[in-house]
Amino acid sequence: MSPELGHLAVIAALCLSFFQAVIPMVGSFVGHRSWMRLGHSLALGQFVFLGLAFVCLISVFIQDDFSVAYVANNSNTLLPLHYKVSAVWGAHEGSLLLWTLILAGWSGAIALFSGHMPQTFSARVLSILGFISLGFLLFLLFTSNPFERLLPVSPLEGRDLNPLLQDFGLIAHPPMLYMGYVGSSVPFAFAIAALIGGQFDSAWARWSRPWINTSWVFLTLGISLGSWWAYYELGWGGWWFWDPVENASFMPWLMSTALVHSVAATEKRGVFRSWTLLLAILSFSLSLLGAFLVRSGILTSVHSFANDPERGIFILWFLVIVVGASLLLFAIRSPQMANSTTHRGWSRETILLVNNVLLVTSTATIFIGTLYPLFSDVFQLGKISVGAPYFNFFFVPLMIILMLALGFAGFTRWGSTDVNLLLRRGLFPGLLSFFIALLVPALLTDSSSGSSYSFTAGITLFVSAWVLFMTIEDIYLKSRGSWINTKRFTGSYWGMVIAHIGLAACALGVGMSSSYDEQRDLRMMPGDAVKISDYEFRFGGVNRVDNANFVAFRGEVSVTDKTGMTINLFPEKRNYKAGGQVMTEAAIDASLARDLYVSLGEPLQGEAWAVRLQIKPLVRFIWLGSVLIGFGGLLAAFDKRYRRRKKVLDGQSNRGGLAFE
Repeated sequence: MSPELGHLAVIAALCLSFFQAVIPMVGSFVGHRSWMRLGHSLALGQFVFLGLAFVCLISVFIQDDFSVAYVANNSNTLLPLHYKVSAVWGAHEGSLLLWTLILAGWSGAIALFSGHMPQTFSARVLSILGFISLGFLLFLLFTSNPFERLLPVSPLEGRDLNPLLQDFGLIAHPPMLYMGYVGSSVPFAFAIAALIGGQFDSAWARWSRPWINTSWVFLTLGISLGSWWAYYELGWGGWWFWDPVENASFMPWLMSTALVHSVAATEKRGVFRSWTLLLAILSFSLSLLGAFLVRSGILTSVHSFANDPERGIFILWFLVIVVGASLLLFAIRSPQMANSTTHRGWSRETILLVNNVLLVTSTATIFIGTLYPLFSDVFQLGKISVGAPYFNFFFVPLMIILMLALGFAGFTRWGSTDVNLLLRRGLFPGLLSFFIALLVPALLTDSSSGSSYSFTAGITLFVSAWVLFMTIEDIYLKSRGSWINTKRFTGSYWGMVIAHIGLAACALGVGMSSSYDEQRDLRMMPGDAVKISDYEFRFGGVNRVDNANFVAFRGEVSVTDKTGMTINLFPEKRNYKAGGQVMTEAAIDASLARDLYVSLGEPLQGEAWAVRLQIKPLVRFIWLGSVLIGFGGLLAAFDKRYRRRKKVLDGQSNRGGLAFE
């Protein structure tokens, strides 16, 4: 398929997005039903044309058509086929085409699965999504065209794909992350449609809640995949760096997490309407901000795509228009959004409010830490760097408070809850968690090596065990001590339970791996051995290994544990033939209890090499917990209640049943 066909397909999608933005919206105001129905066809048509354009771009990569500038800059004939396909979204232009395709996919899904919504409302949702598509397609065509030709003379060979991206992580991480990033446009469209129509009842919250949960799940898994990719690919052994671009994806996730909880209260009790609408707007606004940071060239990061300020100006203006208009509409409509119900004391509404405040405050601290250096540079206040100490100082205490409140979530009732009941419910789990927090770090303290009790590990164990035991107690009491009774629990309840346990697991992995991580940077000759904790690492030397597109110097490190079992690890230092880049490939022996992590540094005199040896306890719980969080979100999103096509009335009765039922 030719690049010209792909280019024409993008132009056709642009035209359809314009009509999708205008015709259904006009039809919703004048009551023209055929115009409103047209939005569904336009959304599906846009998805078809962008799908065609995406297939065309894949085909020119597979064919090694270096007359296309984007292919020449990001591929070569030595690149394996699967990396040629993933290279399609490995740089700015192709990733933006993937972005627009996913956005069209979300619009198409709304068109197909919005039959239970009023036609006026669904038409406005599709129209708003059409406007967003229009902005990104204009950006794609006029500043970032992936089908631009190098004519009349094109190179015979391409520059190669960045070696960092020649990995499974590129295949899985960006599509998953974009599904969440772009998916935030759907709650935004629902919120703006509700503001336009003045419909703030529980019905629109019920319509939007599955979409909110689904996009949040994708964003959760996307961020988790990125963390895992950085951990094993970059060779330094870290899983989070508080990099500005990492923060750019984390801020929308925090805001979306608050939105997931806020919309539950809006649906059930008609409260937090302003919160829910504002969080939907801010989640999408932060996604646009992330696109600006990644694609503007204003910061340097291993994750950033572009280095063209003109592209950043386009996104910045789009961001200003979208956010400004949305917040103006919100300000105009906010006086009409009074709560229909009240609550007092430690009700479920109170817990959700605390959750929202903590998450929004966390987002604000990350926002300040991420953008302040940029503002300081722009206004010539001096160049400063904000690193992990700042973020950890503010973020970690907020998350500890959040997890303490989280433990009570299942026991609170809508409207009001007896505080004495909460204290009784928390007594045994609290004592048990406190005992574990004291005992485990004490057992792990080795006085002979000079190590001391780790308060970080103690706090981590307490809050993780607290959430776990409180959740188990909640399940036990609601089931009346019989697991057979758990059949009556809804998907939303199980989703909450699994997601909360996942958060506890994730916190456990973060805290324990940070507290008990052991690392040595050594100069090692063949035959050298070093003992770290209960493991002996022996360096066996380095051999040269030729590959199709790189030459590797492969080290051999044998690791023997205290039982005598030996594991062989093979870290590599790779030199890529096409571009000459040098990359480190760590060797990892993974288990739930610990990771043995070995990376090869630079060659030294003689046969010596720089070698980094690490033992990382419980680090896998970080990603295990993330998967559980995502799975819990999916269970909540596919709760059978959302498949019932019935009208939901505002001001539902106060039921003291299951959390998030």
